[in-house]
Amino acid sequence: MKKRRVVILGSTGSIGTSALKVARDIPERMEVVGLAAGSSIEALARQVAETGVKKVAIFDDSKADALRALVGSGVEVVTGEEGLCEMARMEAADMVLVSIVGTAGLRPTLAAIEAGKDLAIASKEVLVMAGEIVMPAAKKAGIKVLPVDSEHNAIFQCLAGHVGGAEQVSRLILTASGGPFRTLPADELDAVTVEQALQHPTWTMGTKITIDSATLFNKGLEMIEARWLFDIPMEKVDVVVHPQSVVHSLVEFRDGSMLAQLSSSDMCFPIQYAVTWPDRVDNSLQSLDLAKLASLKFEAPRWDVFPALGLARRAGLEGGTLPAVFNAANEVAVAAFLDGRLSFPGIWKTVAAVMDAHRAESPQGDLEVILRADRWARQEAERVVRSALSSAGGRG
Repeated sequence: MKKRRVVILGSTGSIGTSALKVARDIPERMEVVGLAAGSSIEALARQVAETGVKKVAIFDDSKADALRALVGSGVEVVTGEEGLCEMARMEAADMVLVSIVGTAGLRPTLAAIEAGKDLAIASKEVLVMAGEIVMPAAKKAGIKVLPVDSEHNAIFQCLAGHVGGAEQVSRLILTASGGPFRTLPADELDAVTVEQALQHPTWTMGTKITIDSATLFNKGLEMIEARWLFDIPMEKVDVVVHPQSVVHSLVEFRDGSMLAQLSSSDMCFPIQYAVTWPDRVDNSLQSLDLAKLASLKFEAPRWDVFPALGLARRAGLEGGTLPAVFNAANEVAVAAFLDGRLSFPGIWKTVAAVMDAHRAESPQGDLEVILRADRWARQEAERVVRSALSSAGGRG
């Protein structure tokens, strides 16, 4: 059985800390050889002490000296985007787990591909923004791209060993918890507070992704991600609401048969499978007791109440730079909501306005085209937020 030597980009976030739990649980199959974080130097230093790695990256280069003081002279510290790329190319690694939020993961992902490292992808932005570049590059390099998101990992498992390709698939069905406002009347969404939006019913996640789950933008991003991961037309990617978050996703085949993947709501499951694939390995994770579950509930999402899903489908169908614009505008809108400058429905209204103002173009393999669209979308979204705030005389 092969042991994976893994670099974790984004090690202090929720995915990174779960990955370290997996490494502790299956040390014979997973060894962490490098770590990288954004700015959390105390947490990163603790991880260095636990894992014994000799090289780390901190994206915020102003924190580098403080980190060096914490980890000691025996650990090499690299910084910034180039530092992340250097970690992604580490000779000692054969897999890079990308769990960096935002655009910072794009170039390190491509650096890992160029260095021939298999990828475990948890950063939605990588494939939402640049799937048109990343997936062909990975195919050309002959490396594996293994999904870590629970939904995409579930689809990956359901498709395993299936013969026939995309034409045999009728639908990829991503499950959504529905978030805290699954049944809230549409006319009450304008009064939603930040505190309410951060109360996710199932998962404990970072602030931004928790808001994205409440608006269903998280599921919209996953729709675009699935299109690239599995080379499936956007119109075949669907969503169903499943409040228990036990069925992590399903695949419907052209004959009407469906396969689903189930497990407890713990990100360690998909992370472990990405690391140990194609093997199954014993662990200490909690298994499901189907008798205790008693029933599983499914319902259609409210596409009219939560427009994020329709905006995502539009972005994925048009392609080019529009998915990057969709992602960037949402990031700005979520930040504005968290700052009290935008109402909850203002998030999707802002994204729709920015998408309407954008003229999409094909990146044709050029990452700078995507990053330019990203920068434009952020500026335009800020303009839309300021305009909404001014018109409302307060919160947009």
